[in-house]
Amino acid sequence: MSRLASVLAVVLVAAGCGGQHRAPSIPVGSTADPESALVAHLYAGALGFYGNPAHVRTEPDPLGQLDSGEIRVAPGFTGQLLQRFEPDAPARSDVQVYRSLVSALPEGIAAGDYTTSAADKPAIAVTEETAEDWGGRDVTAMVRRCADVSVGAVRGAPRPLSVGTCTLPQTREFADDAALFASLRSAQIDAAWTTTAAPDVPSEVVVLSDKTALIRAENVVPLYRRNELTESQVLALNEIAGVLDTGSLADMLRQVAEGADPGAVAGQWLDAHPLGVGN
Repeated sequence: MSRLASVLAVVLVAAGCGGQHRAPSIPVGSTADPESALVAHLYAGALGFYGNPAHVRTEPDPLGQLDSGEIRVAPGFTGQLLQRFEPDAPARSDVQVYRSLVSALPEGIAAGDYTTSAADKPAIAVTEETAEDWGGRDVTAMVRRCADVSVGAVRGAPRPLSVGTCTLPQTREFADDAALFASLRSAQIDAAWTTTAAPDVPSEVVVLSDKTALIRAENVVPLYRRNELTESQVLALNEIAGVLDTGSLADMLRQVAEGADPGAVAGQWLDAHPLGVGN
């Protein structure tokens, strides 16, 4: 055997031995939706932070792929996930929704910690004048005027049909946020559906609080295949719950909406908010 052939043989054997010890990359599921991709990259980044190779895989139905075992982590929002697994569940507060979700999960699927400080649930926006006229800045003020409120929303955007005991009149739909908020400012509608982490809510409008949880909670949470992640990998996923907040989520969504890559945005945020520090 020539010297060159001998060297190549050694390299190939070494590469083969090294490959045997390399941990496989963990697939984290995401839909094509930018928010879904951003959240998936946050969890993939958390796994990577602790030395676990991970990558984001775009799927039409990540939950279905999680159930079949083709992906191992599928992040999402607690209320939307509960709607998937138990559509008639009455839970609305963050704790109730999370507990109901855990109880409703299919066998073999588990939930990590949810982000108590990061949510993106439907919210009602009104003008300053309307808030003053209603005498409050909480959704209970709208509920008191339930039958007389005209509400708008972007076409196709998810929103509840009722708020507490108030079944709202038919929602007027708009092509985009610009048209929606222009209609709100001109008093063509009294209120506009948005979300708590929406990046494009005009600064002059008031987003009503929801102190009594009349609107179902939507907190970030990772689902994963039970017994297929190590304890340290689950702990890595749970680290996000102690660091992420709604303001950070909204800022990252703004960057993505402006054209930034979700993976790059998630990576930059994790660099600025290193996991395991002060948690």
